[in-house]
Amino acid sequence: MNPVQPSIPVPIREACPPGACTCEREKLLGDPNGDTRILLLTKDQEKKLIARIETISSYDDLKHVQERIHDQLGVLLQISPSVHGVRTVRGLTIQLGPRPGLCRKTQQAIPAAIRRCLEQNPHIVYALLDAQDLLGAPPQS
Repeated sequence: MNPVQPSIPVPIREACPPGACTCEREKLLGDPNGDTRILLLTKDQEKKLIARIETISSYDDLKHVQERIHDQLGVLLQISPSVHGVRTVRGLTIQLGPRPGLCRKTQQAIPAAIRRCLEQNPHIVYALLDAQDLLGAPPQS
């Protein structure tokens, strides 16, 4: 299913140099049923997304950005505590779900931006852990 069927030309992400990426961009473009929304994330749009991520100021804002990434690009952004525990932000696993067309650099840049944001806003990390009941919050009645 391809929800993006533009009738006017829309800029899409340029191809990575040969051998530099494993995004399978050409395979995605060749698939008539492929979801090409991820290709709308041009390098300029990626910079804007990174800047937006770095301005996240609350847990609700983080959830909103996760939803928008999923809705607009079809990419699932997962943030979860490590099985070894969370002592710092490095104890969180932050990753984008695999998708054809998702550039290797983007797969690294977005989690890095989220990590920088969380380092600047530890209250978001506490809210994230609390939402997963890792801080031992009492059950709500």
